[in-house]
Amino acid sequence: MYGSKLKPYLYLGLFYGIVSMTLRIIFIFHPITTVDFGIWESLKILFIGGLSDVFVFILASSILALYFLFLSDSKYKKPFGYLIFGLFLLAFIYTAFVPGNIFKQYGGFFPEVVMIFIGLKTLLFGLMLFLPTKRTGIRNILYFITLFLYVLLIIFNAVSEYFFWNEFGVRYNFIAVDYLIYTNEVIGNIMESYPVVPLFSAILTLALLVTWFIYKKTKKELLSLPNITQKIVLVASFIILCGLSLMMIPQLSKIQTKNTFAEEIQANGFPKFYHAFTQNELDYFQFYPTMNQETAEQRFLQQFQPPTLSRSIAPENPEIRKNVVLISVESLSAEFLEHYGSTKKIMPFLDSLAEKSLMFTNLYATGNRTVRGLEALTLCIPPTAGESLVKRENNKNKFSTGSVFKEKGYQVKFLYGGYSYFDNMEDFYKGNGYEIVDRNNFKPEEITFANVWGVSDEDMAKKAVMEMNNDSKSSKPFFHHWMTVSNHRPFTYPEGRIDIPGTVKSRDGGVKYTDYALRQFFKMAKKQDWYKNTVFIIIADHCASSAGKTELPMDKYRIPGIVFSEGFIEPQKFEKTMSQIDVMPTVLGLLNFNYQSKFLGQDVFTEHFQPKAYIATYQDLGLIKDNHLTIISPTNKIKQYSLSLQKSDLPSAFKLYYDEIPVKNIQRNLVEDCVSTYQSVSYWLKENKLNK
Repeated sequence: MYGSKLKPYLYLGLFYGIVSMTLRIIFIFHPITTVDFGIWESLKILFIGGLSDVFVFILASSILALYFLFLSDSKYKKPFGYLIFGLFLLAFIYTAFVPGNIFKQYGGFFPEVVMIFIGLKTLLFGLMLFLPTKRTGIRNILYFITLFLYVLLIIFNAVSEYFFWNEFGVRYNFIAVDYLIYTNEVIGNIMESYPVVPLFSAILTLALLVTWFIYKKTKKELLSLPNITQKIVLVASFIILCGLSLMMIPQLSKIQTKNTFAEEIQANGFPKFYHAFTQNELDYFQFYPTMNQETAEQRFLQQFQPPTLSRSIAPENPEIRKNVVLISVESLSAEFLEHYGSTKKIMPFLDSLAEKSLMFTNLYATGNRTVRGLEALTLCIPPTAGESLVKRENNKNKFSTGSVFKEKGYQVKFLYGGYSYFDNMEDFYKGNGYEIVDRNNFKPEEITFANVWGVSDEDMAKKAVMEMNNDSKSSKPFFHHWMTVSNHRPFTYPEGRIDIPGTVKSRDGGVKYTDYALRQFFKMAKKQDWYKNTVFIIIADHCASSAGKTELPMDKYRIPGIVFSEGFIEPQKFEKTMSQIDVMPTVLGLLNFNYQSKFLGQDVFTEHFQPKAYIATYQDLGLIKDNHLTIISPTNKIKQYSLSLQKSDLPSAFKLYYDEIPVKNIQRNLVEDCVSTYQSVSYWLKENKLNK
């Protein structure tokens, strides 16, 4: 009995092994593989690769095992069948008709996907419950669909890996993860680059033929289902095999070879993808343009005085020990402010506060995710290929904004209205010496409104004032970094605060409510004793969207940034191009802080400041400098655009939109500036030279 029940696994596993082995042979003889392998080395690659495939397939068949585990006729017997159907029905009613249910709080297509999934499960269970004579037929259809999805995934993955190898000469890495993130752009690129209709027609046809073959060979195994004892034996055996696979896959990946091509060919794409997803890094030196390392560092460091990585910042005037509150606002594009041409009046408070503040009018975010903004404001370093350092393993004990304030005797906190384990923020900030105040620290009576992202910005504002009041009672000044959450899909917030109902779930409403919450925060703060001895920085983490006509559309990285301190900061507008990583070194300069710095941003008010900005996606790394945007990308690609402001009635400092015109004769000095920046930062992070 046990052997017969393994037939579906054996047929699928055999098909997977044939496809994977064929792919390896293709890679060995592919033109991009610029290494010749001998017979024994080729056999070694195929043998190790084959072992990897076996263990990977065991883990991948977990879903199939769960499917078979829940196949049963007993669950349709009275009264269990009716109870289970009733629970499915209640779950469907909850997801479909209960307003504000937990799934709808996520926004987007997620609630519809959940509703459809539960609806289908309810329908299918009902059909098999009330139509017992049709049960075998329905079960066979579902079994065919399950097999088809497995076969389709195997074929589609093989085709994807071939095209990935064809472009990069490696198995999956973070670029593949990036492709999942930028789905629209990737699909568009595929549509333009390949004969999509014939290709997908061939994939679907082959998948149907293989599925039909396996289905015909194995469908009779569904006629007699194992009993509970037999299922326990099968599941226990499968768990042991999974445990063995989890142990062996990492060991096989450690087997050394003479060259990178051999290592990549003998590897399996799925573990490589998982590793890329969890490590969040893309090796700069493998995929991007490089220069001599010493030359790169010297070129990048020449902007500093002295031109060294670790350097003394020693202002002539005495230090000013004010409290500092850094508020990074979720998804706050410059285009939302009236200053930059908005006519919606959705940020009246911030527009008015900007007139009383130091306003950075030509400021650019380094990326398009919250963690990238937090990285820039906390570590003051340019972005690097892959995910933000916040989400990487080696993210602790870095030289940071918090470490400078701690050295000065400040109380240092990170405040967040949600659960800070999200996006690895808790691990990052705790690992860099910050105390964390998040949703876990709220008492039930302190929460008037919350959604899936956290408590409302209004509630967080009240909590922030409480924390600042407590910290002000000690002899130490405080540095608090508050990350807002309300300006995020699903854009829900307490009713009655603004003239856009929270039920509308609109971006304009999220922006306007955040502005309202900031107004309330300053109203409360102004009543406190510490208010006039505090510097407030309000800045976006990133823009609301990042899509545009080019890889790095300028307007999708332009953000507002202001520094306000009543009686201390003189209102003015700083109009030179600057980066998010320059903001905190500038604030420390305003406070005349004397410290040993490893920041890679500049104080914009020093005489050696070089106007420029760094902007990036997970792959494309850009430098804005001298009216040009230079971009370096994987496989050593280099692009350059000249920047021309579009016509507008706005003052030049607030003109937002640029024409990015491709340059035929690339300015090499700007390319070298770009390469030296990203190569140097990547190297320093790899060698832990940006640690404290």
